[in-house]
Formats: sequence, C-alpha cells, structure tokens
Amino acid sequence: MSSSDRRAFLALIAGLPALAACGFEPVYGTSGAADALRGRVQTDAPSDHYEYELVGRIEERLGRPADPIFDLDYDITTRSVAQGITITDEATRYHLIGDALFILTDRRTGKKALTGKVTAFTGYSATGTTVSTLTARQDAHDRLMVMLADQIVTRIIGSAGTLNL
Repeated sequence: MSSSDRRAFLALIAGLPALAACGFEPVYGTSGAADALRGRVQTDAPSDHYEYELVGRIEERLGRPADPIFDLDYDITTRSVAQGITITDEATRYHLIGDALFILTDRRTGKKALTGKVTAFTGYSATGTTVSTLTARQDAHDRLMVMLADQIVTRIIGSAGTLNL
C-alpha cells in the first residue's frame, strides 16, 4: 500500500466517528428507512413474466408484505430499438428501453404518498441462432425489470422521511 493510499484510508477511518455523531444512519441499518418499510408495501399482482420479475425484485428488497400500509401500483412499458444494422438491413443488436410509472398509496388514508416514473435500458445481441437471440432478449427483459424495480425501491426509500410510517 502506497503512502498516499494509506493516508486516504486513515482519513476515511478518522471520519467515521464524525459521521456517527451527525446522525448518519445506513438506509439498511436496524433503524434505517428500508427497515421501517420492510413488509409494509403491497404491490399489484403480476400479470405476466416481466411483472413477476419486477415484483419479485421489489419484494426481495422491501420484503414480502406482512402488514402492508402502502399499495404500490405500477404500469410498465417497453420498446425495442435496433442499434447495430448490417448493410443488408439486418439488426444485430437491440436496445431495450423500459419505463415504469408507479403510485404508492397509503392504505390508511387512501391518499397518494408518492408518484413517479423511472426509466432504464439494456441491450442484447441478435447475431446468434434463433434460440440464442430469444434467450438474450428474455435475459435483457429480466435485467430491465430488475433495474426498474431497483429504481422504484430507491425512490420509495429516499422518500421514506416524508411517508407516514
């Protein structure tokens, strides 16, 4: 370890007590925002494989609803855009773009607690066999749902201070 790396590491260690003193609390700590939301958000039931992936990831991060006080409604749209095109006008690569509108509603009051829209994209190759292209497209959709779910959860956790927990 070089002396500049050692100094940076020691500065980081020295600053940790100051973070604790200022009230810093990790979001996934025992009294963090994510812990307060664990098991408290009920999502719409998924109607297809992609929604199943989205809901599964949300529940993985926020826990399965045990005593929900919020309902999470969502609307997902995806579109595929050809990116790599050969001189014979065949697409060899696609970008998959997804948008998710979401509404978090307080079950106790019926009021919207949080609304938003998140967007993500991923890509896949279409240069292999039909089976490999279909598998790559399915994998890209699954990755996209995880990215959208992570963004939704991040927005919910980031707004936890304004929610009536």
